[in-house]
Amino acid sequence: MASRASQKEVWRYAEGSFSKCVDSLSGEEPIQITIDGHPIAVVMRTAGDDEELVTGFLLSEGVIQSVDEITRVDLEKLENNALVFLEDEVDYAHFQRHLYSASSCGICGKASIEAIDRSYPEIARDGVMVSPDVLLGLPDKLRDAQAVFERTGGLHAAALFDEAGGLLVIREDVGRHNAIDKVIGWAALSGVDLSKCVLQLSGRVSFEVMQKARSAGIAIVSAISAPTDLAVEFACESGQTLIGFLRPPQFNCYSGEWRVRREA
Repeated sequence: MASRASQKEVWRYAEGSFSKCVDSLSGEEPIQITIDGHPIAVVMRTAGDDEELVTGFLLSEGVIQSVDEITRVDLEKLENNALVFLEDEVDYAHFQRHLYSASSCGICGKASIEAIDRSYPEIARDGVMVSPDVLLGLPDKLRDAQAVFERTGGLHAAALFDEAGGLLVIREDVGRHNAIDKVIGWAALSGVDLSKCVLQLSGRVSFEVMQKARSAGIAIVSAISAPTDLAVEFACESGQTLIGFLRPPQFNCYSGEWRVRREA
């Protein structure tokens, strides 16, 4: 398996002089996703949790509608290859035209806007609620759980929390979209109801982040950094709750404010 992190001797400049030291670098390797013998996409990722990554990717990109459609994922036959076998046939030509991913890609990785315009599951208005105190506690909990980030400083993180702020899962990756796919895949494989979860992110929120969350049925997305204007527009139209600039003691709620409890 490719390494999550590696060590490299570097020259560090500080206080007017150079000195040698050892730095930790985040690992990055490609993984090719092949469905029933048809190559679908190549994703640049941080190695590890590859079955979750592949499952979440196929769900969030609309290749499959349910994890039950996957009969097997073989990660052992070929290095940096995920051989996926599905119960039913899919339109491989369609997905080969439109699915191209990289570690930092967003909507630019799609052939056209039309490629992402598809039906989404309805987001329940009253399915999940959180308090401001719970939200304000998420950044520290996320950072405390980022094991590889502490060593490398070079990974994005995505985590799922319950309504009370309990950590369910965290995944790190060189690509923020990969980290999201990994937690979505974990939830699908673990039978966790994503409509009851809060998705907490270590970085900014793009349109595709909200699209992936909606595809998975996630109603609340919270991030430490800023959302884009298109992400906010999408969240407003979809009825999702979008929290940005979550930096205690404050945050911005850009949409879906009814899911944030008013404290007495």
